[in-house]
Amino acid sequence: SNHGNEEFDDWSHDFSGSQGNSEDEYFDTRRSKPSSNNGNEEFDDWDHDFSARHGNEEEALKESKGKMVSSIPETIFFFQRDLRTGKLVNLPSLIAASDRTPFLPDRVAKSIPFSSSKFPEILNHFSLKPQTREAEIMKRTIRVCEREAINGEQMFCVTSLESFIDLSIATLGKDIQLLSNQLSKETNNPLFTIARGMQDMGENELICHKEKYPRAVFLCHSINKTTVYKVPLLGRDGTKANALAVCHKDTSAWSPKHKAFQILKVKPGTVPICHFLAKDTLAWVSN
Repeated sequence: SNHGNEEFDDWSHDFSGSQGNSEDEYFDTRRSKPSSNNGNEEFDDWDHDFSARHGNEEEALKESKGKMVSSIPETIFFFQRDLRTGKLVNLPSLIAASDRTPFLPDRVAKSIPFSSSKFPEILNHFSLKPQTREAEIMKRTIRVCEREAINGEQMFCVTSLESFIDLSIATLGKDIQLLSNQLSKETNNPLFTIARGMQDMGENELICHKEKYPRAVFLCHSINKTTVYKVPLLGRDGTKANALAVCHKDTSAWSPKHKAFQILKVKPGTVPICHFLAKDTLAWVSN
């Protein structure tokens, strides 16, 4: 039981950024959220000489830093053709503060309800009052976990490390690896250029978004015809990153009101749609 002390201080803050902690807010309109690298060897062999080949985009970088960031739209959803070396991207969700809320032990997690029908009991367990900001965030997380899967999607939510591993293996098999976003250092500049060395990690995937809750909750889902990419990035301030991006090749089951179609001005099922994963989002893929 918690009485509103410091361990709650960061799990409920900044949960509704422009991209959000997961893409699942966009699936609410369906049809019916890593380790740090300190600039070592895995970053050393990148080719950073983009200006000769990509002069037009580099011209924008001659502006002052403040103007530069504000003049370049946030990279939310984009076409697959734009996932290429030299492309400039604006990724505030990649540099956001990490959500360090830990998992509960499996035995404890199983003893606490996690359903809308038991919400008063959940609030009582965490010593939270109804109609507070924290209660509303928790209610939304549970509702997202209870939604119906869209066509071609497998999904589940986990509240312990044991269930996170066990259900992922049950979905994808044992020969898998876990990927996360990595930054060589903390930075306040969200502008990056895609470097050489992008890797196609295949379509046998399970994307796990960290949701806002007093204890760690991940929503994991796999959507048919979705490819995961490891994307090396070079920041405008020299920060190096390995970011995760996914491209959905079949969006025919998505709602026409999905934010991706509003941004890209296309219709469901017409073209592949890609997006980077937020900082705390993880990806299981086959080895």
